[in-house]
Amino acid sequence: MIPMTDKEIIKKASQWLSPVFNAQTREEVTRMIVNDQEELFECFYRELEFGTGGMRGKMGVGTNRINIYTIGIATQGLSNYLMKQYADSPSKIAIAFDSRNNSSLYATKAAEILSANGHMVYIFEELRPTPILSFAVRELGCQAGIVITASHNPKEYNGYKVYWADGGQLVPPHDKGIIEEVRNISGPESVNMSANHSMIKTIGNDIDIKYLGLIKSRLINPNLTNERADLKIVFTSLHGTGITLVPPMLKIAGYKKVHIVREQSVPDGDFPTVKSPNPEEKAALAIGLEQANEQNADILLGTDPDADRVGMAIRNSQGELELLNGNQAAALLIYYLLSRKKEDGIDMSRSFIAKTIVTSEILTDLADHFNVNIYHTLTGFKFISELIKNKEGEEKFIGGGEESYGYLVDDFVRDKDAVISSVMLCEMACWAKSKGKSVWELLEEIYSITGLYKEDLVSLVKEGSAGFKEIQDIMNQWRHNSPKEIAGEKVTRLIDYKMGIQKFKPAGNISAIDFPKSNVLQFITSEGSKITVRPSGTEPKIKFYISVKSNYLKAESLSIQYNKLDEKINRIKEDLGV
Repeated sequence: MIPMTDKEIIKKASQWLSPVFNAQTREEVTRMIVNDQEELFECFYRELEFGTGGMRGKMGVGTNRINIYTIGIATQGLSNYLMKQYADSPSKIAIAFDSRNNSSLYATKAAEILSANGHMVYIFEELRPTPILSFAVRELGCQAGIVITASHNPKEYNGYKVYWADGGQLVPPHDKGIIEEVRNISGPESVNMSANHSMIKTIGNDIDIKYLGLIKSRLINPNLTNERADLKIVFTSLHGTGITLVPPMLKIAGYKKVHIVREQSVPDGDFPTVKSPNPEEKAALAIGLEQANEQNADILLGTDPDADRVGMAIRNSQGELELLNGNQAAALLIYYLLSRKKEDGIDMSRSFIAKTIVTSEILTDLADHFNVNIYHTLTGFKFISELIKNKEGEEKFIGGGEESYGYLVDDFVRDKDAVISSVMLCEMACWAKSKGKSVWELLEEIYSITGLYKEDLVSLVKEGSAGFKEIQDIMNQWRHNSPKEIAGEKVTRLIDYKMGIQKFKPAGNISAIDFPKSNVLQFITSEGSKITVRPSGTEPKIKFYISVKSNYLKAESLSIQYNKLDEKINRIKEDLGV
């Protein structure tokens, strides 16, 4: 990307002073031109990229911001692509939105533009979790879907996520095709804004009822009535959409002691009680942890704003609430699913689980233990969804997960789903209780099979044009000056996913899979440590995923063993300079 001069930026911004743009937009552009050219640069130095799954960015005025005009251009591009793909009949598109500021506005604008172009639009009448949009796309026979959300990003952000007819997020070739159409839109003046309201229909609670009914039908242990009634759950939606469906589903499943964190139960795009509505961050769940301690809860559950991810805290061996990372929760969920199928004598030879390349290898070890196939995909749940579609009729998807608190059970939704995951994690806890065990003891049982794993994630925020370049420079440095040793451990394997298709079958029942090019580097050491470096696809961050492993010692406290692995992680961080 060639840097733009101040003069070029002002010329580009001045185009937003035309009558195509509303008065509020023109006033803001004028203010920046006169008084704040630094902000003007950040708002206009590039076009907000419509990436392989959609776009995400800060809200505001300009080509590098989320606003009704960038939303409009993206929607017109999507419309044009759909008209080429389905030339014989109008397409149907489902739209959902989360609790963020302007999400409803952006969803309405997208619906109006699609209707103006002759498409039938189904839009949820109220905010709803992302996974039910994935379900609605297939249930309503749509050719595409849109969710207005920025997931767990801070309040300044919003986004536009596109789904295809299979209910999964965009993957090749449709992602590239839509990107090309979006790039061909010259500007807002090329967007058809003449809404045809007869082509817009609202989605009521009939979809909710079908979706929740399917989740109920997937409960594995219907006989755990007493355990469900006794399990004490505290739930927080972090001001997001989880409040609409998670508590109702828990009630349907028979959980009677569900306590809501009221301070965070009202959907609010300002997220007033948290700095960042991300359940991966302990600070976001601080109020929930406090309430869970006061009420002596067994489990704390916390969903992100669009309720596709869920975090969990459980009681440790000292009876204290402890937040699990996404790999631990995924291990518990997958162990439960596989154990119950084994108990019921279900043949799993034509079934599989799935994980992303940055997720812990503990799932690989569990797959090997239960003799079930496991497939690895690139980072992003859309690749797991694509895998499910490609395996239809050949192998049955049991469940899958990624380290960032995203999990899926069964395949009637084609994206990570905090609603079914919340219910299944609670069922896992009830199953453990029925066997006279705590969830913590169940985790120890898993480690006795797989060995002990511990993970950490370092995210370096690099905002703006300078940050964009710095992230590129960091990746180039790691790519061209790869370490031969990390924290005293010899690097025995380097995988550069940007070098083209990778075909490999490392161990156990891992099934070989073709990986498309991706800007990801992965280092495997002689001691079983795994370090992955990649730029975020949705945030101005570069991420370092660290996973370490040791033998599990039954005679030694799990907390002490965790501390030893934390020391190893800290040595790796120090050596990496992060």
